[in-house]
Amino acid sequence: MSQLIEIKVPDIGDFKDVEVIEILVKPGDRVEKEGSLVTLESDKASMEIPSPHAGVVRELRMKVGDKVAEGNVILLMEAVEGAAAQVQERVAAKSDQAAAPTASPAPAAKSPTGAADLH
Repeated sequence: MSQLIEIKVPDIGDFKDVEVIEILVKPGDRVEKEGSLVTLESDKASMEIPSPHAGVVRELRMKVGDKVAEGNVILLMEAVEGAAAQVQERVAAKSDQAAAPTASPAPAAKSPTGAADLH
């Protein structure tokens, strides 16, 4: 089962309307996590945007010359099986973390008695 993921422009600082000067991938390309996707250029610098996931490029959502900002969709990627599992694991981990505060008071309540036994 594959999953399509929108890859968006990450936080690039306080820049708006940054120009896309180079697209480094095309539909069908396999991209590793942290592999470069596009190059953006602001008044002050150019920067390559890395992929946050491993997968296969399915559809580009920008072209050279486009002006973009944080949150714009760069492309759609089909996550490889391992990457889709990692996304699901992160979601499950966040759910576990949300449930953890209800479970943590019990061990905390035991430790003062354990500390009292040491004195």
